[in-house]
Amino acid sequence: MATSANPKLTRRRLTSKIQLMNDFATTRLSSKGQVVIPEAIRRRLGLKSGTEFVVFGEDGTVVLKVIEAPSMQEFDEIVARAREGARRAGLRKSDIADAIRAVRSA
Repeated sequence: MATSANPKLTRRRLTSKIQLMNDFATTRLSSKGQVVIPEAIRRRLGLKSGTEFVVFGEDGTVVLKVIEAPSMQEFDEIVARAREGARRAGLRKSDIADAIRAVRSA
């Protein structure tokens, strides 16, 4: 079945296009630099008040990426890799303490 606006657009293709339209919405930037994420998108993504994002902006496009804390296993793996890297570099705990003191006193 063709639509009156576009005779080549079948009901199936029209439904598909409408479904794609449900995946985005418009919003405005407030005078305070705030943007409201529409409720339907917040619900679908499970976003709650206080959710933190990394924000990328380039060439007229803004992307918000949810910051997800690593699991305990991922955290342990990160710490193990950091310790191994420090060991290979010959760093000692006293070197780290000295570097922290130097930065704090600067």
